[in-house]
Amino acid sequence: MDPIVFEAEVTPHRSLSARGLRRVLGFVAAVSLCTTSVFWYLGAWPIAGFNGGEILLAMVLFRMHARSRRQREVLLLSNQALRIVRTDAKGRDSESRLSPGWLNVILQERPGRVPGLFLTSRGQHVEVGAALGEPEKRDLAQALSEAVHRLKNPVFDNPQLRAEA
Repeated sequence: MDPIVFEAEVTPHRSLSARGLRRVLGFVAAVSLCTTSVFWYLGAWPIAGFNGGEILLAMVLFRMHARSRRQREVLLLSNQALRIVRTDAKGRDSESRLSPGWLNVILQERPGRVPGLFLTSRGQHVEVGAALGEPEKRDLAQALSEAVHRLKNPVFDNPQLRAEA
């Protein structure tokens, strides 16, 4: 097993916990129930169907948002390869391998948008960290560049070559 010299995990930022999701859905349902009750009392009972559909749509969209919490990207750099292990929202894993000897880290500036972080090696071109914001992406690019530089340019400490003081 080749030792890992750099490891990073990229996950999308999710500020809403499962408990928070239940609270938000409960609040939306309560407000909708109050609104529906008022309209029902005033004789506009067809509004109940539309509000029910609205609640159902909100539940589906929030559930999709919560399911995307499984997404992640793990970068593992060793002497043999840079492995990019991706997990999608359904929990399926996929893996890409790039040769570290030819690896280049490119931070591509895009006017008005978050820069793109690309890894290239022998004709392969892979974007990583798409879920990150600009500061996090710049930090990841710098850390990964430094790790690749250390891997390509090792420093050997040979006691026999040291100057005697």
